[in-house]
Amino acid sequence: MKSPSYAAAGVDIGAKAAALDRAKSAIRSTFNGQVLGDIGGFGGLFRPDFSAYRVPVLVASTDGVGTKLKVAVAAGRHDTCGADLVNHCVNDILVQGASPLFFLDYIATGKIDPRVLQEIIEGLAAGCLDNGTVLLGGETAEMPGFYAAGEYDVAGTIVGVVERERIVDGSRVVPGDVLVGLPSTGLHTNGYSLARSILFEKLGLRADSRVPDAGDGTIGDLLLQPHRSYLRTLTPLLEAGLVKAMAHITGGGFYDNIPRVLPEGVGARLRFGSWPVPPLFEFLAERGDVSRTEMLHVFNMGIGMVLIVGSGDLPGVKRILASRGESFFEIGEAVSGSRDVRVQFAGA
Repeated sequence: MKSPSYAAAGVDIGAKAAALDRAKSAIRSTFNGQVLGDIGGFGGLFRPDFSAYRVPVLVASTDGVGTKLKVAVAAGRHDTCGADLVNHCVNDILVQGASPLFFLDYIATGKIDPRVLQEIIEGLAAGCLDNGTVLLGGETAEMPGFYAAGEYDVAGTIVGVVERERIVDGSRVVPGDVLVGLPSTGLHTNGYSLARSILFEKLGLRADSRVPDAGDGTIGDLLLQPHRSYLRTLTPLLEAGLVKAMAHITGGGFYDNIPRVLPEGVGARLRFGSWPVPPLFEFLAERGDVSRTEMLHVFNMGIGMVLIVGSGDLPGVKRILASRGESFFEIGEAVSGSRDVRVQFAGA
């Protein structure tokens, strides 16, 4: 009779080590002069350079990719979810004016597939490189019996920094300020439970199905479009002090996220129809029989980031965005009232 072993119980330490070893070059490519030590320590060592700050304030956020991972598994594509996660977290601290310093990841699965793990980590590293941040460390957990075969979860924590006097907190927003929307690239990382219910369960589609009415490419291509980062686009606006508030349109859509950055006594009026809604969202609404209100509460509807700027600063904001090749739309305004979002639909 064989003696019990970790491998027999379903945990293959060797597979994990092999995958991490192959991904080391990608991880190290994100390192900069502020990283002390190398991969493999119990904790990542980072010596920040705050010489350019008078009063540096750290900003941290933790998030996951959600059930978008179910689509990645169904499509057999695992090279995008890592960058999705980094970009999402970067945007979450960006809305307070912060630049990222370093990122930590957590990957959990029932049984490690070295190829899949390597693709996920390389995606994380690519996202960190694109955002000028460091993949400082992480954890990979193999938990037999906890996840279905082939499935995994990915989560991450980001730490950034902002000058105290440059924190963007929405306190300066007043009625008459303008809401400017920046386009998303697809669903980003929210609303996938509803989207999958409509596409895969109600309509019986698959990741490799092609539905021209929903957009170009397969359903998998459309659903796995990357969650874009707005860091490079918005840095010049932040440096110029032209943004009073920002809302990252993630879970909860417009109705839940915009009020998070409004001061007391100020609400927001959104003009639906003031920006082009991508075909995939229209398809989901029509074929899923989802109301426009529910769509705006679940999805980003083609707007991934909302800026609130003073009407007098709007020309400067437009000029900077245009100089960077960024599309933008005036989608509403701040109004007197309770901290909520009121949507004006065409013809209403």
